[in-house]
Amino acid sequence: MNYIQYSAVKIIVSGRVQGVGYRYFIARFAEEFGICGFAKNLFTGDVEITAEGRREFLDALIVKAARGPGGARVNTCKVEWLDFKKKYDKFEIL
Repeated sequence: MNYIQYSAVKIIVSGRVQGVGYRYFIARFAEEFGICGFAKNLFTGDVEITAEGRREFLDALIVKAARGPGGARVNTCKVEWLDFKKKYDKFEIL
């Protein structure tokens, strides 16, 4: 029997992550794998990603977030696992 585990995660990414297509890079990956939630710029210059979906896809999202698109330079990627509450029905760029 296959058991699918759903989870939620909050990721705060710092570095050169604003103005380089970072949120769109994350949104494309999220939409491809059925991940719901959002990515938004923070006034600190960081990007916040809050996402819900299959645990293995969220693990892959964390790897993507740590790498970023070609024009980005990620310094830190802080991950906080959250309870899955099915709060989102799509992935948005805020």
